[in-house]
Amino acid sequence: MTANPQYDAEVLLIGGRSGVGKSTLGWEVSRQLQEARASHCYIEGDNLDQVFPAPAGDPVREKISEANLAAIWTNYRALGHDRLVYTNTAAVISAPWMARALRGQVRFVGVLLTADDDTAASRLSAREIGGGLSWHLDRSRRAALWLEAEAPQWVARVPTDRRQVTDIAAEVIGLTGWLASTG
Repeated sequence: MTANPQYDAEVLLIGGRSGVGKSTLGWEVSRQLQEARASHCYIEGDNLDQVFPAPAGDPVREKISEANLAAIWTNYRALGHDRLVYTNTAAVISAPWMARALRGQVRFVGVLLTADDDTAASRLSAREIGGGLSWHLDRSRRAALWLEAEAPQWVARVPTDRRQVTDIAAEVIGLTGWLASTG
């Protein structure tokens, strides 16, 4: 259980542009928390609204994400979990709908991962083997600008350029205070 009894749930939000390393970092954060025996759940937010054809409009997509997260969280809570690591491009601006889905008092720790255009392009080039690379590069650039403008001030900005994922994960976990409370 969470070390801070005033919260029903604690959530680490990891957001950022495509190619910044959100998924890689999410898995490494989870691995390091497991190694430290710190109870948590990990959700890739992209999996909450992957449906085709997609519903029309962002509010509808958000409602599907909210409903799916609420269903998953109900199961995790039944197992006694109260800490969530959540990755998604827009994770750092998702706290309002996530709070509704998680119900109760929620403590959010937000991390906006950053990377320059060259770093993001290099990473995307390695993973996008189909014809969508130019679309992903353009979308990534636009997302970086949008997220920097929209992310609340309480969200920490963490650069990923030329850094090891293990070091970034340790820094991000430190922002949560979760390991200090596990003894």
